[in-house]
Amino acid sequence: MMGNFDGFIFPEWLYSFLISSYSRTLMKLSLIKLSACKTLFWATCLAVSFGHVVADDVVSVDKGTVDGGDKNRFSESANDPMWPRYWPRAWFEPLKTASQLGITELSQSPWLDSHDLPPVEQRLPVDPVVVTPLADIGRYGGTMRIDRNEWLTFPNVEGSLTISADMRTVLPNLAESWKLSADGRRLTMTLREGVKWSNGVPHTSDDYLFVFNDLWHNEEYEPVTRRIAQGGRAVKVSDRIFYYEFEDPNPQIVNYIAHYGNFMLLPKHYYQNFHPAYVDRETLDRKIADMGFISWVMFIEACRLQDIEESAEPPTMDAFQIVEYTPKRTRMVRNPYYFKIDPAGQQLPYIDAVVSQDIESKEVIAAMSATGQLDFSAYELKTQDIPLLKLGELSGDIQVLIWNRLHSVDVAIEFNYNHEDKKLSSLYWERRFRVALSLALNREEMNQIIYFGRGTPRQVTAHPSSRMFVPEYATAYTQYDPDRARSLLDELGLKDVDGDGLREYPDGEPLTITLEFMDWETPKAITLELVSVYWREVGIDVRLKIVDMALQTARAHAGKMQMTGWHADRVTDIFMPQMVWWAPVHSGFDNTMWNDWVRWHRTDGEIGTKPPAVIRELQQWSDEVYTTVDSERRIELGKKLLESNARNLWTIGTVGLAPQPVVISSKLRGVTNEGIWGWDNRWTLSYHPSTWYFESNTTIPGTTNYGATNNDRE
Repeated sequence: MMGNFDGFIFPEWLYSFLISSYSRTLMKLSLIKLSACKTLFWATCLAVSFGHVVADDVVSVDKGTVDGGDKNRFSESANDPMWPRYWPRAWFEPLKTASQLGITELSQSPWLDSHDLPPVEQRLPVDPVVVTPLADIGRYGGTMRIDRNEWLTFPNVEGSLTISADMRTVLPNLAESWKLSADGRRLTMTLREGVKWSNGVPHTSDDYLFVFNDLWHNEEYEPVTRRIAQGGRAVKVSDRIFYYEFEDPNPQIVNYIAHYGNFMLLPKHYYQNFHPAYVDRETLDRKIADMGFISWVMFIEACRLQDIEESAEPPTMDAFQIVEYTPKRTRMVRNPYYFKIDPAGQQLPYIDAVVSQDIESKEVIAAMSATGQLDFSAYELKTQDIPLLKLGELSGDIQVLIWNRLHSVDVAIEFNYNHEDKKLSSLYWERRFRVALSLALNREEMNQIIYFGRGTPRQVTAHPSSRMFVPEYATAYTQYDPDRARSLLDELGLKDVDGDGLREYPDGEPLTITLEFMDWETPKAITLELVSVYWREVGIDVRLKIVDMALQTARAHAGKMQMTGWHADRVTDIFMPQMVWWAPVHSGFDNTMWNDWVRWHRTDGEIGTKPPAVIRELQQWSDEVYTTVDSERRIELGKKLLESNARNLWTIGTVGLAPQPVVISSKLRGVTNEGIWGWDNRWTLSYHPSTWYFESNTTIPGTTNYGATNNDRE
């Protein structure tokens, strides 16, 4: 049999070759010669390129271009990006309300007609919030099928504030307004009038005070108060007005709420029934034990994270509410009190229900995505899945969109500067060693092998949309220069004394580094396999070890990991006040570089190890970034931190801004063809999934369906 991709003929055997051989060979890099792999990859990529298996309209934000499309959709300046012109202006501005737009007629999904509910006018706020869809007004109906992990990325999550599509601007949401005091110590929130939880109970200030005061400042629930809440309290003024007040300036509470907003409110009327401040302790302990939990803390946390059957009980502010939870399946239906409408006055969401499955493996998820068994899938998909997915697209049941991951790099290589092996940590502290390892990486080859040439070789720095982005910092020491790398290693006295091609310490002791990592979200395994190959070519022996979350967390907190890798998100302006990659202010499973210095910093020297002066300066800059109310000063300090990393390579980058496959049903509408994917923007939050809908016969999103409906940003 023969296949046809836009006029290019593919024999059936090549389909099988691309699919069955591609991924397996990638994972065997440590067992076969790299040159043989290169030949395979180039042949594969060539075939993929000719066959249009990889979408031609991949956005390259870093270069300010859109391949195969309008080259002016993004501006030349990465600090001032112009997003796709077909994105509605409303995605960048505070949401309008029905009264502002003259909307007087309201309607609901027919699915709700048979339910015993008050009229839609009584369920919506006094002045409903209007969400502008990507293009056309949608239609009601349908059930969305997703993988269970996609609940993180698909359903709208609602907080008092939210994120603009530019990933830098904070917008009101459940709050109609907010005001930060001039000294950054008080943030006052005014909630929208008449908003209700999914069970019809009014949404009030008490729901925010419960989280901030009763949970975050409860020693059982949170033994160490999180930084954002330290020295703070929430104070109620009225049912609609409250404020957060802090001893020290805390202007970043605004960004924190915009991103984590749904974590900062819970329905007090439900959860107070499981809190010792509102229930007799003996009665509470007995109730919790009868439910099968060790403590009230465990119950609330499991319920909040939607990990137990009881997750179907508490009401929500989100577009969908859980009505059924089992270990293998979760069913959500539309929230009848959801506070948003479309420009036609229709209550959102358009889709009536969501069913998520607990699917056994990432490989099965990729296969189900390719065969149209999931209506939206992206979280567990990787760049290497694109050939399989694009092949599945030929069936007509799915469309494969290619977004860009916002990660500065898909794998940031982290040194443990505080490791108990002092000989190793001293070597890490040598800047020449870090520079040598960076120069030894053939990033462009990695880009071709892993990303079909669609990524960007770069260091760990800000996203191009950030006001702190400096292009030169992204390219520092990214050139491939193995000869210079060898020379620097020679200068450090690291020589191959036994002739095995690998270097020893100056005293002749073996130099072997163990790099532990979790193979999550980004293509870490194949990336680090290549890293180990490149480093062995200059004589550095690195052994890879895949671990799970529990082991990584335990070893990271204990400071036992010699080296690790994680994807560098938290690099946009919404997150940039958290300088997690560039200063010792954070540690955890994702950041294992400098635990002792972090502890010293957080405890004012009571525990941990005092860092060197250059590191202490980074901490001081980071503290000021966090507390200053002067935005220009924040940008100035942020650039200093980024410049320090570009010069010193505290972390080493690989390839970033990479293509992210997003698979949707061919009948799903309202999904942007071009998007930015990652934790910083909560994956799809700014693209309003409540406005996605199913249509049987229409043009494919991202081609001719956008028209001029929302092309109002010229």
